Amino acid sequence: MDANMAKTVIGVVALLVLMIEGFQADTGTTKNLQEIVIGRCYNYIRTINPSIGRNDCNDIWLRFLDAFLGKDPCDVPVRDYDQLFSTVQQTIPCNKVLLWSKTRDIVQSYSAVTHRFMTLDDTFIGYLFNALTWCGEKSKRELDYNSCPDWSTCENQPVASFWKKASEYFAESACGDVTVMLNGSIYNAFSNTSMLRSVEVQHLDPRKVNQVDIMVINSLRGPIRESCNSGSIVELIQILKHQGFRWTCTDNDKSLIILQCVRDPNHPSCKICNNSMRC
Repeated sequence: MDANMAKTVIGVVALLVLMIEGFQADTGTTKNLQEIVIGRCYNYIRTINPSIGRNDCNDIWLRFLDAFLGKDPCDVPVRDYDQLFSTVQQTIPCNKVLLWSKTRDIVQSYSAVTHRFMTLDDTFIGYLFNALTWCGEKSKRELDYNSCPDWSTCENQPVASFWKKASEYFAESACGDVTVMLNGSIYNAFSNTSMLRSVEVQHLDPRKVNQVDIMVINSLRGPIRESCNSGSIVELIQILKHQGFRWTCTDNDKSLIILQCVRDPNHPSCKICNNSMRC
């Protein structure tokens, strides 16, 4: 091998090493996790929702660590977060719970604009850990910043188990009317693998919940795949009936169309709204 070829090989190997290290860093525990969580904790209880009640941010952090540190990152079952959730104090108001699947953007806009609903991300526990990654190593009381298993690689992955527990907690806390928002522009809007179907709907309590209001929204640009009368949404309605819930279902509520028009004002549907003041 001549000198130029050797330099090329060394350069390629070095690049691959950097790529692998970068990939591993991206899939490990979120850097500065403790500072982020405790900072979010104080921000929530001091500015976002000062009326939430008494919560000890440092104690919450320690109960969080107890759930998964020193354990195989593929063997952290949902119940291991029980103590953390019993430590967090928050009452979820009746008629506020908004559940969703495959509609994150429109749900966040709808919640922010109307101030009528609360999503899991809006709760104290959801706000603390939203968009973060974490895991430990078996027999080690420390965070693994290099590599954490993906949700799909094992059933009891620590982040997946946390969000299953959070979804259980949120659904069980629901009372009064509950709203569910689904994406009618995709097939299997009410997917078997979604948290909504596998966890949240199963943990709604018919003794506390008066009615479940389903809202199906289609993208302005289509396609229309499912509706209140077709596809997996019909399965959701059948499940609700079987569990004894009253329900309603609305396709393309006007308020949701208007929200989409804010982002896409030149769409023909939005021009009709602008010209007639009606959608």
